[in-house]
Amino acid sequence: MTDADTARLQEENAALRAELDETNQGVLALYAELDNQAAQLREASELKSRFLSYMSHEFRTPLGSILSIARLLTDEMDGPLTDEQKKQVGFVSGAARELSDMVDDLLDLAKIEAGRITISPAWFELMDLFSALRGMFRPIVDGTEATLVFESPVGLPKLYTDDKKVSQILRNFISNALKFTPRGEVRVSASLVEGDQVCFTVRDTGIGIPEELQHVLFEDFTQVDSPLQKRVRGTGLGLSLCKQFAGLLGGSVGLHSVVGEGSSFFVTLPLALPAEANDDQA
Repeated sequence: MTDADTARLQEENAALRAELDETNQGVLALYAELDNQAAQLREASELKSRFLSYMSHEFRTPLGSILSIARLLTDEMDGPLTDEQKKQVGFVSGAARELSDMVDDLLDLAKIEAGRITISPAWFELMDLFSALRGMFRPIVDGTEATLVFESPVGLPKLYTDDKKVSQILRNFISNALKFTPRGEVRVSASLVEGDQVCFTVRDTGIGIPEELQHVLFEDFTQVDSPLQKRVRGTGLGLSLCKQFAGLLGGSVGLHSVVGEGSSFFVTLPLALPAEANDDQA
């Protein structure tokens, strides 16, 4: 190798080192920018969670007052009401309950995003859970043309999980099914899956959900566009919260639906909450 060749190789190596140094500087700058953007996203998320939490707490007091006053008027503590007055008080009470449910959804979302949701597992019987849900929905079903059926969970063992979160998931499924089933049947059942899991299913004979919407239905603020939806208000957070609650309990959610035939929403959970899932939320 001649001196000229050696000099040329040294020049090429020097140029390559310079190019690598420049590339490294660019990569470091990119990492710094990504870290900065990630910090900004975290701050924005924290601010959103704080806002939702503060707003929810601020709304609770006036909503509670409205519901209390409406209850006093309905009980006719200050004298009898006319039929028209009872009707108007019913509208006020119903609107306040809807707003209260929305506030609860927003507060739950803020708690989950902030990592402050509490999981409290305990042993319970499915029969007791179904009985409580049946009693809770009886006044609602009495005012509709739909029938709500709970299949007896025969042969199913006790569950060790957060029964309040399970109840909240099923309440949301049942409430949605009743809203979108003007007449027909809503059926709630539970069955063993793979020996160590239980699958809760809420089937209805309602309007059904278009296939193109099914994959986004469990995302935040997603609602089905239908004539019934225009009469039934909501935040679009209920199913998203169901998905997140199921995840916290070590399970998953899903659905099957055919337009004009009905829908089946299901949540699959372990019979016993994994110890690590409980520890993570402690």
